[in-house]
Amino acid sequence: MLIGIAALASACSPALDRVMQGAQADAARRSLAPTGALRAAINFGNPILASQDPVTGAARGVSVDLARELGRKLGVQVELVTYQSAGKVVDGIKTGAWDIGFFAIDPVREIDTDFTAAYVVIEGSYLVPAHSAITRSEQVDQEGMRVVVGRGSAYDLFLTRELKKAALVRVPTSPEVTNQMVAQNMEVAAGVKQQLEQDALRIPGVRLLPGRFMTINQAMAIPKGRDPSGIHYLRAFVQEMKSSGFVARALVSNGIEGASVAAP
Repeated sequence: MLIGIAALASACSPALDRVMQGAQADAARRSLAPTGALRAAINFGNPILASQDPVTGAARGVSVDLARELGRKLGVQVELVTYQSAGKVVDGIKTGAWDIGFFAIDPVREIDTDFTAAYVVIEGSYLVPAHSAITRSEQVDQEGMRVVVGRGSAYDLFLTRELKKAALVRVPTSPEVTNQMVAQNMEVAAGVKQQLEQDALRIPGVRLLPGRFMTINQAMAIPKGRDPSGIHYLRAFVQEMKSSGFVARALVSNGIEGASVAAP
């Protein structure tokens, strides 16, 4: 993994390194790493972003690579603050537990955080029991339909606004949605398409609906109230990570399929 990260870093352009000079550099460091270390919130609830090595338990993934590269450019140590769900990451804002986070852009989250542009785009999909009469995403919003979601996830926030007739059933983390749908004999599970595809392979008697019900724009964010030099630098950092090919290479090196690099 260290070799892979080094290779990704060496391929980046020096544009941000030139920017990080003098007073501007000091202000960005103070804003993004006020304790002296860059505390990065890592969400294991979204396998597109991060996961744990099954042998060592170490964190790995696109968001981990981005956090370490940001720390390298800032010249500060990186501390990974790990969570099992996006909702828990957001809760960490209230306690000042982290300095940068990786989660989907959403109007509710913009109340407490400042976002960069998206760096990765993924899809939200539905999974249903194999015997279900539902064949399209448009059929989900009906009376009597119970849709299982991870509490505080991007699709929880989106479906809370969008669904008018179906009821949401929230479980603690997104990886639990299919298990709970099956165990409780409910009608629909909602989540990241890749996670549900894996569930459909491991659990008999379920199927993924074609298409998507939402596009999820994954971005970096910092808590509101920081010196604006921090979010300005972070936005430039994300742009460079996309344009240099860093994000694309990180997706490949971490074996992620079905996600795409966000447009500039």
